[in-house]
Order: sequence, then structure tokens, then C-alpha cells
Amino acid sequence: MLNLEFEIITLHEAGIFIDIPEPHNTFALNAHEKSATIHKMTGMDCFAEDSGLEVDALKGAPGVQSARFSGIHGDDAANNKKLLYLLENEHNRSAQFKTVISLILNGQNFFFEGTCQGVIAKNMQGSHGFGYDPLFIPNGYSNTFAELNPDIKNQISHRKKAVSKMIAFLLKETINKKNH
Repeated sequence: MLNLEFEIITLHEAGIFIDIPEPHNTFALNAHEKSATIHKMTGMDCFAEDSGLEVDALKGAPGVQSARFSGIHGDDAANNKKLLYLLENEHNRSAQFKTVISLILNGQNFFFEGTCQGVIAKNMQGSHGFGYDPLFIPNGYSNTFAELNPDIKNQISHRKKAVSKMIAFLLKETINKKNH
């Protein structure tokens, strides 16, 4: 998605092998925590994101706790099991995946948000993807993210929407810079 005239360097390529904490209660603050940490370490323009699942019946949970909803970071099976348990008798299964990207460019911070609306299935379906993909059915589809062709998922996902906004911004900035 970032096939632009910009050079992208991964954290590992930059020699950074730390796990940056996500201590805040919003995706934006956690994304900024990560981008600010990397910017301080490298002095380079950079971006970072934070993403998660927000379920209406759970007042936005798991939210920023999505990866550690069950108490163990990255235990997708346990997280999905807990979500299904909490929604067992719930009729409102509306949810959204949300991504917020924090971009630090020329010392300024910019945010880009993407969401994908959908519902939580009653049981896990599919084997593609990760996290809550086997439970999330995006609006307009009858299959979960884990059942959809990855190309389709990548066209409608929350991350794609946030990255597309950032790309549009970067292209505009590049054009403005060339015109000045």
C-alpha cells in the first residue's frame, strides 16, 4: 500500500528491537506513543499504528485491550472465546475494527483513522487472518474476515482506509513541497 516515492525502513532495518508499551486508553495515544518513541530514537519521520475491535454491546471493549482481552497478550483463541462468552445472549452484535495511524512528519504529528463496520458471528469461521478475523463479518458480506479472500479483506479493512488517508496526505504534501 505504501508503494510511493518514499523509502520505508522497518524497525528491524533501523536496528530497533524493542517492544514499545501501549499504556494509554485510546488508539491515537498508543499510536503516538509508538511513533514518538521511534522518532526520538532515530530523528526520522515515522509512523505507527494501533488497532483493535470495538463491540457496541460491550461499550467499545475490547478496544485498546484487543490483543490482551483474555489477559494474555496475543492469545487469539482465548480472546475470541471470551468475546463469544460475553456476547452469548446478546442480540446487538454490532462492532467495528478501528485503526489509528500517528505520522510524525517534519516534527509535526498527524493522525489518520480507518474503521470497518460489521457484526460478530455466533461462532468462529475461516482460517485466514488473525485476531478476531474468524468472528468479524464486515457489513455487506456474509463471510468473516477469516473466510474472505485476503485481497478483498485488504481492500475494505480498517488499516487500508487509514493507510489510504495517510498516502493521500503524503502525496498532497509532496506536491505542495514541489510547488513551493
